[in-house]
This record gives sequence, structure tokens and C-alpha cells, in this order.
Amino acid sequence: MSAPPTATRSTETLHDLAGDVIRLLRAANQTVGVAESLTAGLVMSALTSVPGASAAFRGGVVSYATPLKETLLGVDAELIAREGVIHPDVAAQMAEGARRATTPTATSLEEEEAVTTTTTTTTTTTWGIGTTGVAGPDKQDGKPAGTVYIGIASPTGTKGLGPFMFPGSRERVREATVMEALARLREALVDAAAANGEKAG
Repeated sequence: MSAPPTATRSTETLHDLAGDVIRLLRAANQTVGVAESLTAGLVMSALTSVPGASAAFRGGVVSYATPLKETLLGVDAELIAREGVIHPDVAAQMAEGARRATTPTATSLEEEEAVTTTTTTTTTTTWGIGTTGVAGPDKQDGKPAGTVYIGIASPTGTKGLGPFMFPGSRERVREATVMEALARLREALVDAAAANGEKAG
């Protein structure tokens, strides 16, 4: 079994990544919502540091405490009881919850999408990011510090990515998670644009 991937993005800055994500979202007339646990708002901070972010960034939820993942984001309680919160399915459900939580007046994503597919302005939040993991220094749910999962959700599907293993201090783990989350969203945006026959931003 191969070792979990680690990120090596030495020449690319967080601002570069966030700027690319906002540019791609704006070019596609799409939006993003975020649900964060270990990163505690750092993904949202990175995105909103970009001029013009308000055209694409909807908002988000910091669900640091486990019960908030259930009550605010709709993460399955049985999943958490069985696997803990450091799990790819939890990250995926957090990303889906981010889309729901940042979609105005929607009772469900399916209902909102059905209403907006015939309009030029879509009110459904298009993309969701979820981050969950162990920043350290101690283990959590039996997982060592540095273990991270990232969820990416869109109208066409949801993925729980990881485990990623980020070395270093608590702060370095959190920073690496933000970089990886934005890089993975950027890849998904480029892929989606290509699938639709569009030129990415």
C-alpha cells in the first residue's frame, strides 16, 4: 500500500491559489461555500483576501465542535459514531453541507437547482469545500497529527479526498490543508470547464 500523498507546492503562494479559484469561479458564473473544522476559517480568509471575491464566495461554517458538523452541516451522526470525524465521508458530507448552508432560502439543493436551471442567474451555491483532520499535537479518533481529508462537492457529484499526511507544526498542518483544498478545487473547476467545452478562466 502506497504512502498517503503530501503536498509540495513550494513556488506557489496561497494568494496565487485563491486568486485562481476566484477567477475560475467568476468566469463560470459560479459560487463556493466552505465548511471548515481544523482550518477554522483559514480557507474562507484566503478566498476573501482576493479582490472581487464577493462575486463568487458565498460564506461558510466553522464546525470545530463535532456536534456542529451534525446540526449545521447535516453530517450523518451514525457515520461519526462509527468512524469519527477524521474520515473522507465526513469531509464529503461537510462539503455538501457547505453548499446547503450557503444557498439562500433553499429547502434542499435538489429543489433549488430544479428552480434555477432555466434561469441565467443560479442562486444555488455551486461548489462546496469541507476540511477535517488532526492539526495536532495529539491524535484524534486514533488518527495521528497531520492526517487530513478534504471534501469537494458540486451539482455533478461529491468526493472525499485523502488521507493527506502533512508534516510539521500545528500551524503548518493547517496551512498545508488550506493550500491543498484550494488546489483541489482549482483542479475540479478546470476539469468542469473542460467537460463543458469551455476555456478555463
